[in-house]
Amino acid sequence: MKQTLVIGSAVTDVIINIDHLPHTGEDIHISSQSRSLGGCACIVSDILRHSGAPYSLCTAIGSGLYGSFVEQELKKRGVPIYVRRPDAENGCCYCMVETGGERTFIVDHGIEYTFYETYLKNIDTASIDSVYVCGLEIEEYTGMNIIAYLEKHPEYTVYFAPGARILQIRPERMKRLFALHPVLHMNEEESLAYTKKSSVQEAARTLWQETQNTVIITLGAKGAYCFDGREDIFAPPVPARVTDTIGAGDSHMGAVIAARRFGLDFADALTAANYISSAVAATQGGLLDTEAFRRAVAIMPEKIQAQFEKT
Repeated sequence: MKQTLVIGSAVTDVIINIDHLPHTGEDIHISSQSRSLGGCACIVSDILRHSGAPYSLCTAIGSGLYGSFVEQELKKRGVPIYVRRPDAENGCCYCMVETGGERTFIVDHGIEYTFYETYLKNIDTASIDSVYVCGLEIEEYTGMNIIAYLEKHPEYTVYFAPGARILQIRPERMKRLFALHPVLHMNEEESLAYTKKSSVQEAARTLWQETQNTVIITLGAKGAYCFDGREDIFAPPVPARVTDTIGAGDSHMGAVIAARRFGLDFADALTAANYISSAVAATQGGLLDTEAFRRAVAIMPEKIQAQFEKT
């Protein structure tokens, strides 16, 4: 079976639980603090790992406290490390989680957000048929390297999640990425802000005109939606007792990629992804352990569950 190349960051998330975000000059106490492995690409790849879908995570591991933490956590999970950059440090992500689970990120970008084609020298590139990329890496100073690599391989299916900083990505980069006909994955707020439309249906149609491929828009507690150029597809939400929303969108994307790998259509892929992201929202941090992932699969509709349990 061919594999998905996941390009992007594996990051140390420093999770800080607080009642509310402080106002300027305010002095507040935190309720707890912890560290977890995170990063958009890492979370996407971890869902593929749990699912048994073939993938390679292309992320640079640098030096410093945070680089060591990421290396140790990836090794615990048996994830191959293909790129080492001891000449530069890893950054981290400060995740401020308020009562109710909403998160706000303050990020120190390190070497983990970079990409050079030489990073692929230890990866079996002949087996790649799809690639995941995130807007954070496209925005970075090496973002054009990713685009140039993808342009060399028009045969790839590209899964692109622009992310919350979608409006900070240079328009010329977005234009070149959209010309690759990616499957887009974004949330409702991002889609409306980028297209300046008033509904997700209008936003999806605008985006489809630019990409000529499926547009997926997550709707939070309302579930998920996609437009494939022909019809509107809605997948109902899966209720969750939210601990925090770290990684919920990334895990949703990872589950969509896995489900498509297993031959599911987009309606079933969205349903599967809603179950996975709901489980992540009920967990502290962005990663599921093996038991939590299995519990999420076990309550999926039978025909979807059967595909995930074949692996």
